[in-house]
Amino acid sequence: MTASPNPAATTHLPFFITAPGDTDVLFNITLVFVVACIILTGVIFLTIHSLPERMAHKSKKVLLDLIALLCLLALLTHEHLFWFIAIVLAFIDIPDFLTPVNRIARSVATMAGEDVGDKAEDRDKAEGRSAPVSPDAATAGRPGPQREIVHA
Repeated sequence: MTASPNPAATTHLPFFITAPGDTDVLFNITLVFVVACIILTGVIFLTIHSLPERMAHKSKKVLLDLIALLCLLALLTHEHLFWFIAIVLAFIDIPDFLTPVNRIARSVATMAGEDVGDKAEDRDKAEGRSAPVSPDAATAGRPGPQREIVHA
């Protein structure tokens, strides 16, 4: 039995119509294009979504953590307000209020005649690390000469 075309069919078919049993090239090209578009859209979405976090890498750790948390909340909850807050915080450089206050406290302690210690010990205490033990640490608990306190 031979397959004869329908008498109502045209003799010329468009290029995208394939014969039975042949590979549909247009379908395969369209499939690759659609999958590539979906992946590219996801990459662009996640890149734009992580923009505030990448901008905040130059800032302080606390601010970076806050911005990263806001970006993650925006991603998981689809609340755009979190993302807008994160990008605004990434642009704002929050001033350091603690350093001047610590300097004032050390200056007042020095004026009062107390031992302030050096900066490395202060940083270690602030970060929760113990300071290295000196050889005189064994004699620290023994009573020694008292300093005279002079009032102005």
